[in-house]
Amino acid sequence: MAGPTTTAERGERRQESSGPPLVRRLRNRRFRRIVIPVLAVVLLGSGSGWLLYGSPWLRVRHVSVSGTAVLTPGQVLAAAGVPVGAPMVSVDTDGIEVRLRRELPRIDAVDVVRSWPHGIGLKVVERTPVLLIEKGGNFIEVDKGGVRFATVSRAPEGVPALELSLSRSGSATASLRRFGTDRLVREAVEVARALPAAVRRDTRTLKVRSYDDISLELGGGQVVEWGSSENGAAKARTLTALMKAASGARHFDVSVPTAPASSAS
Repeated sequence: MAGPTTTAERGERRQESSGPPLVRRLRNRRFRRIVIPVLAVVLLGSGSGWLLYGSPWLRVRHVSVSGTAVLTPGQVLAAAGVPVGAPMVSVDTDGIEVRLRRELPRIDAVDVVRSWPHGIGLKVVERTPVLLIEKGGNFIEVDKGGVRFATVSRAPEGVPALELSLSRSGSATASLRRFGTDRLVREAVEVARALPAAVRRDTRTLKVRSYDDISLELGGGQVVEWGSSENGAAKARTLTALMKAASGARHFDVSVPTAPASSAS
């Protein structure tokens, strides 16, 4: 016959009977809290990956072109080489931009954008000629940055011709040796950009003899001595005022804008 059970013995029995199952339950709950979210993330990631890369839904079905003026949308599409049918997420937009600028130098900038769920948009900005260089019966177009980007058989209207009339004089030879032809072309571009709008529209030829000897030949036979490309804004203002004050003059000199001159011949 068992003796009386003490309070200490009863406490030990309760601890023995309740301890291990309680620990197991706590461990199971902790395991579920960790494993179930991990499994959910894995399943969600697998589903998203399949949706983006493996499903037939988010794939390139059409490509649009905007912003063309001289180029045709067909030319842009052919040069872009967008992989129709490929997953939208896998399209290399940077690579397409680089390829377009390389294949079509007339393109100054292009933005390739995804239009979910099935479209790719090609937003093009074309270069605009500010000067023309005649060569072999054709015309080389030069943009505002001095880039020679295209050769055309017909001169665009309203774009002045650039004439490099580099004489063999000492100053012209030194100018060519120091700056080079490309630099002189860029100087001519700066002059063309600085011209007042009315004068720019009427300019037929922009003649470069040296770095600081650039002149304009206008449609009415008038000549403007511009000098270098420096102080372009001041020269433009002076020329506008001078042409109003001496409307019958044929020759204008704004090479030194603070001391302009005009004459009838």
